[in-house]
Amino acid sequence: MLPFCTSSGRISFIDALFTSTSAICVTGLIVVDTATYFTSVGQCVILILIQLGGLGIMTFSTMVLLAAGRSITISDRILVQEGYHPGSPRDFRTLVKNVFLFTAVIEGAGSILLFLRFLQDEPWATALFSGIFHSISAFCNAGFSVYSDNLMGFRGDILVNLTIAHLIIFGGLGFLVIGETGQAAVGLLKGMKIKLSLHSKLVLTTTAALLVGSFFVFLALENSGALRSFSLKDKILASFFQVVTPRTAGFNTIDLTTLGTAAVLLHMFLMFIGASPGSTGGGVKTSTFGVVFAFIRSKIAARDSVHLFYRTIPQNNVVKAFTVISLSISLVFLVGFVVLISQPGMLMKEVFYEVFSGFGTVGLSLGITPQLNVLSKSMIILVMYAGRIGPLTLLLAFSRRRAFGKYEYVEENVLIG
Repeated sequence: MLPFCTSSGRISFIDALFTSTSAICVTGLIVVDTATYFTSVGQCVILILIQLGGLGIMTFSTMVLLAAGRSITISDRILVQEGYHPGSPRDFRTLVKNVFLFTAVIEGAGSILLFLRFLQDEPWATALFSGIFHSISAFCNAGFSVYSDNLMGFRGDILVNLTIAHLIIFGGLGFLVIGETGQAAVGLLKGMKIKLSLHSKLVLTTTAALLVGSFFVFLALENSGALRSFSLKDKILASFFQVVTPRTAGFNTIDLTTLGTAAVLLHMFLMFIGASPGSTGGGVKTSTFGVVFAFIRSKIAARDSVHLFYRTIPQNNVVKAFTVISLSISLVFLVGFVVLISQPGMLMKEVFYEVFSGFGTVGLSLGITPQLNVLSKSMIILVMYAGRIGPLTLLLAFSRRRAFGKYEYVEENVLIG
């Protein structure tokens, strides 16, 4: 809310809170135009919040302590390790350093590529800042842009589209998956066969299936709709980009208000699933969706256990996956219901698109964000926060721990379906 952060020298408390939450939760929903409303200082503050939110404040503070030679508590070690390598015995210091090193390399490479492209149209200082800003925003799956029309001006630009899309994908996979995949690739070059963990296989398979499947669906749905005036190259680029970005990024190269209802529903589906565990994105996560899908497939095949890649998924994981899905659906519909009551003039698809976007920490909108009232903005802030940390984590944080001993009641069947 500092006056030198905005062009006008002022911003309301709710708009400042909304913008900072959107940045720290790497969402990208905006109530004011980032390009014109904020000064260079304000945009830098937003960029810092995005980087903090993308990697995690806990990881950042840990890196600062390590750099200063300070000791790290056991509880802090567990929190950071569980965020990237659940149950992994790897060296803690190496883990944190690798996360920062990988982030610096990927964001640096993206910044250089985007800078070289933006340099063709802008002064070098502006192009450099734009390149760095969009690279960090893309890798952290934030979706903030310093262009008023987001990336619509680069609709047919292959370099910008592919660079941003790959930054989003890398950021959304999770550091565990990227690390294991990198080790497997290096091992393959050396003639060694390194097996991926079940988690990495599930994330990579689910991500690939979602990207490929949704690409063809989106292209078929909007070929004669929002994409009808595009060239074949632009149709392919736009379709690919617009199924990558709803996974939690929030950039757009086309006018989303021109999308048909079916394409809007496809976006909601992708936003709800979101990125992968230990990544910079939100949503219920690809692994959760994969476990639920495997459970349904197992029931159709009349199997009692859930199998994936010749492994059996623990029952506890299945229950947790369904719990996350149930809590997430309940939260999204509750927030959407409140916003609809608060602002009855808005269309249902616009409101729920906004809520799904907030929960998935995506940032895409059908244009209603600036029109939200204080109550609606507060509800979107809540859903952005829940989507970033996870609904189950949020529930456990506010629930009271029961001190009673473990016991079970007598079982009794109920009719299902």
